[in-house]
Amino acid sequence: MIHSAGLLLYRLDRDEVEVLIAHMGGPYWSGKEAGAWSIPKGEYDPDAEAAQDAAVREFREELGIDPPPPPYAEIGTFPYSSGKRVTVFVADGSGVSLDDPVFGEFEMEWPPRSGKTQTFAEVDRVEWVPLEDARDRMVKGQRPALDALRTAIAAL
Repeated sequence: MIHSAGLLLYRLDRDEVEVLIAHMGGPYWSGKEAGAWSIPKGEYDPDAEAAQDAAVREFREELGIDPPPPPYAEIGTFPYSSGKRVTVFVADGSGVSLDDPVFGEFEMEWPPRSGKTQTFAEVDRVEWVPLEDARDRMVKGQRPALDALRTAIAAL
């Protein structure tokens, strides 16, 4: 089973909740908007690293910016149809600056079956978006995390 952990930041802007989401990089996602955004997250080995530590590490690696200081609240572990499980933590990101992101990179064969390797950004954009607008932009497997955040905020 593949384990992943992510950090979903939120903030209040003019009485509206916004979340920080990242547009996935690479050639497959370049022309897509709907279903092409994600919580900054990544894989980890639960025998070697705590989920929260992995979420913070992956946030820094993918965006090149520091997350807010703790506390972080775990809002759940969400299964993908592929079997992957994503544990999501939330935090108030009001003080996080998006002025100078430095996106992490990955290598892949591109074009397919060409034998050539190219480097692409893991993320090519990061934005604060209203919670209600984020749902259509997010990959399907992460939409339940937005619902859990909405429920948690409504309970406050």
